[in-house]
Amino acid sequence: MDRKTEAVIFDWAGTTVDYGCFAPVNVFAQVFSHAGIEVSMEEVRKPMGMLKWDHIRTMMEMPRIRKEWIRRYGREPEDGDADRLYEEYEPALLKILDQYADPKPYVVETVQALRDAGIKIGSTTGYTDVMMRVVAPRAKELGYAPDCWFSPDSTHGMGRPYPYMIFKNMEELGIPSVQNVIKVGDTISDILEGKQAGVFTIGILEGSSLMGLSREEYEALREDEKRERLEAVEKQYKEAGADAVITDIRGLLNYI
Repeated sequence: MDRKTEAVIFDWAGTTVDYGCFAPVNVFAQVFSHAGIEVSMEEVRKPMGMLKWDHIRTMMEMPRIRKEWIRRYGREPEDGDADRLYEEYEPALLKILDQYADPKPYVVETVQALRDAGIKIGSTTGYTDVMMRVVAPRAKELGYAPDCWFSPDSTHGMGRPYPYMIFKNMEELGIPSVQNVIKVGDTISDILEGKQAGVFTIGILEGSSLMGLSREEYEALREDEKRERLEAVEKQYKEAGADAVITDIRGLLNYI
C-alpha cells in the first residue's frame, strides 16, 4: 500500500468496546416502547452511529414507524417528539453505560501494536460528551484509551455522516493529510463518515452493530451460519463504500 498511516480513528460501541453495540440499542427500543411504538432491532440498528437525537428523528421518519406514529397520535412525528424521547433516552443510557465499556477481544493488544509502530489513536462517536465521560474513563480502567476523542458536541451537533469529527482528530493529532488516516467503524454511518472525510475506511465484522449479535450468540452459530452472517454484513459495508472489511480488529494490522 503506497500510503503511510500516521493515525487510526476508531468508533466506540461495536468497534472497540461493547461487543454487539447493545447499550444504545436497548435504550432506543425502550423509549419508543414507552411512547407506544414497538420497534424492531433492524429498525433500531439502521441509523446506528449517528448523533443520538438524529438517530431518534431518523427512526421516526421510517415508513412503518411514521405510519404507526400517525395512527397512535393522529399527526406526523415532529422535532418536539424527538426532543421528548431524547429527554428520556439520555438519562436511561447514562445509567447503564459503564456496564458496556469493556474493550472487545484483541482491542488492547492491537492498539498497543499500533502505538509500537508509531501510529496515533483517535476516535469519533455517536455518543455525546456527557455519555463519553462515562464510557471513556471506564474503558481506560479496562485497558483501552485513545489519544483523543471527539463527539458531535465538538462539531456544532454535526455528527456522522459529516466528516468534521475526523478533521478534529486530525487537527488534535497533528496529521497533515487525509492520505495518512484510517477510519475503522461498525456501522454504515461510520463508513459514510470516513468516505466523506476522504480517508481509507474499514468496516469491522465481528461484534459490530450491523451484525447485531452478542459474543455468545455469535460463537454459538454453526460455521456456515457465521460465514453467511459475515458475508451479509461485508456486502452492506462494501455497498456503503468501505475500502476494506476486516473480521476483527487484528485485521487492521494488514493495512498499516
